[in-house]
Amino acid sequence: MENVAEFIKQPFVWGLALGLILAFFAWKSGLSTKLRLSRDIRRLENELRELQGHLNTQLKINAQGNQALQDELKVLREQNENLRISNATLQTKPGRAEVKQYQIMEAAVRQMREQAPGFAPAWEKALRDAESDFEAGENGIRRLVRRVMPAIGYQGGNHPASDDKDDND
Repeated sequence: MENVAEFIKQPFVWGLALGLILAFFAWKSGLSTKLRLSRDIRRLENELRELQGHLNTQLKINAQGNQALQDELKVLREQNENLRISNATLQTKPGRAEVKQYQIMEAAVRQMREQAPGFAPAWEKALRDAESDFEAGENGIRRLVRRVMPAIGYQGGNHPASDDKDDND
């Protein structure tokens, strides 16, 4: 025992003991820091996975919305093209020119009934006026009114039905 007491009194032993105690506390501190950091890493990895899941879900929702908009745009473009073709077909439909000419002549005849003194010059003037009225009426509300009720929508003259009554009297 005396040797052990003598051994403990040595400065080297005291330095070694003090160094080991400091090393133990440093090791314990490092171990606790390592455990805390590993817990933080696991928590951050879980949070990252959740955020990636949310991001993937959001991207899928946006992709579906964009795809739906693209599909709707494609359908609307096809409908637009079909309507454009239908409109062009209806504009060039046989008989349309004849109906236009008939409506012009009808307006001119109605106007002639009002201005009958000199038939040929009045007829030409009435025909030109009716054509200009027709061309002016190709756009806007007059066109719509003329499509709904063809006898209305021109200036000059009465409705053809009322003219027929006057001729029969």
